[in-house]
Amino acid sequence: MRRKITTSINLIRDCIEECGDDVAVACSFGKDSMVTLHLALQVKPDIKVFSVMTRFKPPETLALKKRITNEWNLNITTYESTEPLPYMYHKTNPDLCCQTLKVEPTKRAIHELGVKAWITGIRRDEGFTRTDYKHVEYYEEGIVKINPILGWRESEVWQYIAYNNIPFNPLYMEGYRSLGCITCSQPYTDEERGGRWMGTNKIGGECGIHSKMFRRID
Repeated sequence: MRRKITTSINLIRDCIEECGDDVAVACSFGKDSMVTLHLALQVKPDIKVFSVMTRFKPPETLALKKRITNEWNLNITTYESTEPLPYMYHKTNPDLCCQTLKVEPTKRAIHELGVKAWITGIRRDEGFTRTDYKHVEYYEEGIVKINPILGWRESEVWQYIAYNNIPFNPLYMEGYRSLGCITCSQPYTDEERGGRWMGTNKIGGECGIHSKMFRRID
């Protein structure tokens, strides 16, 4: 565990040394984002942070965001789409719902903040769609994505949270293992992302931020 923490911090440090202020942490205020943010702040306390919120985020997520923004003195910018959506769009067309509410605001965040690199909290063992990600990823658009906790297990995330007394969303105590919009997240005890988009062909998948937004150079 100690080795993984050191590796994660070194990845963040190398990124900041290369890109300076043109680096931002993407934070959803889920468990993995909280760990990633905590690691990044140890390297650069004033690092840029951006958060993409949607009209369907649970109130618990919004409350945690407000608390952490104040207590950790975050240099944060929030992005949220105001585009109108058809009724029950998250069920009838979940891909386009995510594209509108999450992917497009993330593109706007990266463009407006002028970042060369962004740091995320994705983990390889979190779901079947994330097994081929790398710690450092390069995209044709000239953007670099850093995934410092990619090799962490879910249990290690919770171990780090407990050891460092990091606040977390109380919905995890109610059986949620992965949190997004309240409309598309449910408590689930099997696969970690199995409670996402249940009842649709998108179950356990991705919103598109990590899979559709940019074209990766392998």
